[in-house]
Amino acid sequence: MSTSKQVKVNTSAKKVDITWPTGKGTNGRVVLSLEKNAALFSSIQASNNGPFKQIISNLNPKFILTVGKRDLISQNGWNIFFDRVPLKPFKAYKVTLDKSGAVITSEGSRTIVRIGGAKAGPFSGNVEITFYNGSPLFNVAAVMSTPIDSTAVVYDAGMVGSNPQWSKIIWAKINDEFDGMAYHNADTSQNVAVKYRTIIGETTAGSLAVFPAPHQYFYPLDEAFNLKFTWYGSNYRKMIPGYGIGIRQDLYGDRRFVPWFNAPPGTHQRFNFFCMATLSGGQAALNAVKQFTHNDKFVPLPGYKTMASHFHNEYTTNVTLKNKPVVKEPEYVQVFKKLGVDIVHLGEFHGTGHPKGPDEDRLKELDALFKECEKESSNKFLLLPGEEPNEFFGGHWMGIFPKPVYWIMSRKGEMPFITNDSRYGKVYHIGSKDDMLKLLELEGGLAWTAHARTKGSTGYPDLYKEEKFFKSDRFNGAAWKNIPADLSTERMGKRIFDLMDDMSNWGLKKKAIAESDIFTITHDNEMYAHVNINYLKIDALPKFSNGWQPVVDVIQKGEFFSTTGEVLIPAFKVNGSSSAKSGRKANTSVDFSVSWTFPLKFAEIISGDGQKVYRKRIDLKNTTAFGSKQFSIPVDLKGRKWVRLEVWDAAVNGAFTQNIWLN
Repeated sequence: MSTSKQVKVNTSAKKVDITWPTGKGTNGRVVLSLEKNAALFSSIQASNNGPFKQIISNLNPKFILTVGKRDLISQNGWNIFFDRVPLKPFKAYKVTLDKSGAVITSEGSRTIVRIGGAKAGPFSGNVEITFYNGSPLFNVAAVMSTPIDSTAVVYDAGMVGSNPQWSKIIWAKINDEFDGMAYHNADTSQNVAVKYRTIIGETTAGSLAVFPAPHQYFYPLDEAFNLKFTWYGSNYRKMIPGYGIGIRQDLYGDRRFVPWFNAPPGTHQRFNFFCMATLSGGQAALNAVKQFTHNDKFVPLPGYKTMASHFHNEYTTNVTLKNKPVVKEPEYVQVFKKLGVDIVHLGEFHGTGHPKGPDEDRLKELDALFKECEKESSNKFLLLPGEEPNEFFGGHWMGIFPKPVYWIMSRKGEMPFITNDSRYGKVYHIGSKDDMLKLLELEGGLAWTAHARTKGSTGYPDLYKEEKFFKSDRFNGAAWKNIPADLSTERMGKRIFDLMDDMSNWGLKKKAIAESDIFTITHDNEMYAHVNINYLKIDALPKFSNGWQPVVDVIQKGEFFSTTGEVLIPAFKVNGSSSAKSGRKANTSVDFSVSWTFPLKFAEIISGDGQKVYRKRIDLKNTTAFGSKQFSIPVDLKGRKWVRLEVWDAAVNGAFTQNIWLN
């Protein structure tokens, strides 16, 4: 049979033989065996303007599901973060596959082979292999569900053979140096800390790279530690016979709160990984994989500057105020610059420092923070002071001012709201939510709910949505991060998208900035997987000494889009306007431009009328890897008050805009 003019699929009772175009003049071929006792991937091949060459043969995709118990009682149900799953009983199960039939379908530019009979403890489902036209990329997934409630899960996976003909196993070390070792089938499995989350098997004919979705695979943690997310060798976890290469999770995470992934009953969890088969050597294969994440960098976009928010690095507390040697450029600044971040908004003194005084200590700490930020700032990088106060409003919130502001989170008795200090000048004393709102108004600051509806903000902002401070334009809204993680969803961070729509239908013009909310910032960390980025619509960075009002203004106006990095939305308009001065028509044109790396899956235009939320889905499965396109979509926006956009790809990377409010 043939699923398209470009893809050829031949099937029999014993095999599925699929050939698909992987580039200009290049093709991939995979032969899948349906025989019960044979390896599923009988042969993986590639061609380059010539005959096919076999890269590797007789590999099985292997999965281990480690299943634990989710706490749905003590806090906020499935939105919980403060859970320590590995400290409760858990059990690991190997996924078995009895190959109970194969179904081949075509969806746009991709061809999907589904093979039934996958089981692992309480989970059951199928194995799903997706081939993407125009790329040597394919995805291997155990798509499984459980009927058991309160389930949390993590998974390890890889490609395994009894005697695979690798010549080398290759990876990039965390310092970005290329590394590897000769293949020896008897080698006991090793966990490896790598950069780019990729492990590669090299043969005499080519290479097979194995890697996870760059963000979706990483459930939320407080730390972005590199926890050796890849493995190679024999008898992995003493559960999988044979020699393999693959991806893995450390069951104990960062040893703080470790929530794993949600697996609500009946949801189809995609325990998946990507493969890339090429005729090139391992280093060239790794370079090809790196293109999907722009070399783990947030790329420049004309007319925009990148901003990352919510970091508790505590350099001021741990280095400056302890009189430790101050280097010309601290490591954490180097890390951000290497990531392509133009603006960093800190969240210092979170659990450290003296936010309520004594005044002398608090003012000294703020002064040290301001000086550190000015020292590291330039016309190419802007380091902004910020904090995550847990005072006055309820829950946790982030704050930003357009210039250094000295303020103390305490006001007792007859203490004046404003005092003057001989060294620091004007000092504010804050003792209530009214004081805090007044400070934001006087100094032009902004506040927003950090990790809304979870963590220390469980119940917020809902519990203060009628408060004067929340309805003020100084309270900007909330912040987006993928909490909780759920491998059954097509997008990440649904918790905040639901809140965005709720706030909009409350009639409040709020925004949601992307946040990272992590602590340690080092070169050794797996930073790219955990950092979310905002593209602010400004042409140039302001000079620190002149204040950063332009940054605060674009955040307050919502003139930015947020992304995991692989999907960009340079333009989003309604009837040709980003402010939608003419909208709410039956025949409205929603125009947007998108660029991407992984093949896209869908875009969604979300709108609301103050009561309901409406969704118009645009299927983008016809896209191939590495593209850009302008869209003009007719939408009925009659009676609607606001509209926004999301775009998501095949690896569940995505981007989203802020609202356009309709007149």
